[in-house]
Amino acid sequence: AHNQNTQKPETKFEVYPAALFHQTTNYGLAGGGGFAFSHDNSKLLVSSDATGIFNAYTISMDGETTALTTSEDTPFFAQAFFPHDDRIIVQGDQGGNELDHVYIRKEDGSLRDLTPGDKLKAQFRGWNKNGEIFYIATNERDPSSSDLYAYNASDFSRKLLFKNDKMNLGSISPDGHYLTLIKTVTSANADIFLVDLSVENAEPILITPHEGNIAYSTYTFTPDSRKLIYATNEFGEFNQAWSYDIASQEKKEFATADWDITNISYSPSGRYKTTSINQDAVSVLEIYDTKTQKNVKLNNLPQGALSQVRFNSDETMMAFGLNTDTSPRNIYTANLATGDTKRLTSALPEGIDENNLVTASIIRYASFDGLKIPGILYIPKQASADNPVPALVWVHGGPGGQSRKGYSATIQHLVNHGYAVLAANNRGSNGYGKTFYHLDDRKHGEEDLMDIVSARAYLESLEGIDKDKIGILGGSYGGFMTVAALAFHPEVFDVGVNLYGVTNWERTLKSIPAFWGAFRDALYDEMGDPATDQERHHKISPLFHADTITKPLYVAQGSNDPRVLQVESDEMVKAVRANGVPVEYVLFPDEGHGFMKRKNRITNSERIVKFLDTYLKGKTND
Repeated sequence: AHNQNTQKPETKFEVYPAALFHQTTNYGLAGGGGFAFSHDNSKLLVSSDATGIFNAYTISMDGETTALTTSEDTPFFAQAFFPHDDRIIVQGDQGGNELDHVYIRKEDGSLRDLTPGDKLKAQFRGWNKNGEIFYIATNERDPSSSDLYAYNASDFSRKLLFKNDKMNLGSISPDGHYLTLIKTVTSANADIFLVDLSVENAEPILITPHEGNIAYSTYTFTPDSRKLIYATNEFGEFNQAWSYDIASQEKKEFATADWDITNISYSPSGRYKTTSINQDAVSVLEIYDTKTQKNVKLNNLPQGALSQVRFNSDETMMAFGLNTDTSPRNIYTANLATGDTKRLTSALPEGIDENNLVTASIIRYASFDGLKIPGILYIPKQASADNPVPALVWVHGGPGGQSRKGYSATIQHLVNHGYAVLAANNRGSNGYGKTFYHLDDRKHGEEDLMDIVSARAYLESLEGIDKDKIGILGGSYGGFMTVAALAFHPEVFDVGVNLYGVTNWERTLKSIPAFWGAFRDALYDEMGDPATDQERHHKISPLFHADTITKPLYVAQGSNDPRVLQVESDEMVKAVRANGVPVEYVLFPDEGHGFMKRKNRITNSERIVKFLDTYLKGKTND
């Protein structure tokens, strides 16, 4: 991954301000459910936060960008071009409330909301093969179920295709005949149903009858719409790909790997097939040419994670994203005949020398019971035996979730300012097999927390780490783990940084929005139902044990957060302040669960480093 470690002699090490790290532009290619190339193949449709908030843009084949939406408050995400003209489909919510609407941007620049209403959540679900119909799911009829509608591309009239009963919508076949549904029974057990959309009021048919715990999900249909490619973990620890023949109902092994196969997709005719694998927290992508029966080789690319592969209509070109630890995702095109690639974007700002950023290494450390815990370790350039640096354990969101290799502005800013970061993938994380994933079921805040506590001993064993200055930082479920560590293991970490973390599980589980549908039931299965498991939820909730917290705490929260309500952070801050402990509380009135606006991300990063400089780096041991 680049040659960070063999530094060029002319690179003078510099410490950069937070603004520069977040001045990076985040790019995303328009959705896989549609057309990312324009009808004449002259440009690509992308989402970009170049202005500080996401909007839709086109990028020409020589890298020229044109803004299509210019919102200053609501992020808009590009979904697809129309297949025969320059109209586009975009999606966006209101201030982080997660109630997305789907809009058409007409060629005159005006926006039309196809899903008006103030309580509904809508989602673009792709185009059919001929480009005359596109699909949108909305929960306007029942907040806990998304129904599927077909929209006419010329007059936007719509027809209800499928009335859903709390299942998750899966894939739609290219010819528009079939829909898959995922019924999540528990976090370990799911089924696939097939619906024939050409039959009026068709009943979903179960195609994965099984006993015991097997998790099924769908990747895609084959381009001829005859087979469904689906994921199953029936035959081992990891998700592998199988095919289901719709006519014969025959199931066959389709693709295997030593890790989870996370995605399979096709070019329009099916000539090219892409397979994505989550290989030890590194995203690996293969592009297979069925005509030559060889993998496509791409030339002159930095080593990194390829994602978001999109093909043009005649399959001469493909576009994709590539990110590394030291650069956010850039958009590239590739000539499929020659393998030659071209970078269209510059995600890093000019003021940052990539050689000053840090490439992470994948490590394993032993937990309290000997279980090996995977982690991603970032060591600052400044660190040495003579100059030991403070360290942070970074805890990802969840339950589930995984820290992966790739660019993080927040992490690189911390590391650049002299903080080592260990992103720990505690038991219960995705990506390491179903046994590891389910080790924390109904035991959240117990053994998974001990994995995080055990990370301290590993960090203390490393040369170049100041053994007296080790803190903990996390967002969402990771924020819960952060405050739980301070409450239940008050002597382990020296400071805590909690970003919109759950601190009162009783309230959070009761207040989960209805639009989570079946996912809410699976979460209750994994975390425990608030109606029957209240005692355990009380026991693991840091809010009710705040009197034990003695170490400085930083808390950041969005006022519009529908998952972790602002009142949670308000109460937690008040309780810890009552102990006479320093607490810094940063509230963003225009954010939800996670911070979307660049100005707020910069403020948050600046305040975190200032807090750590005072209470961790500046800590005296007296």
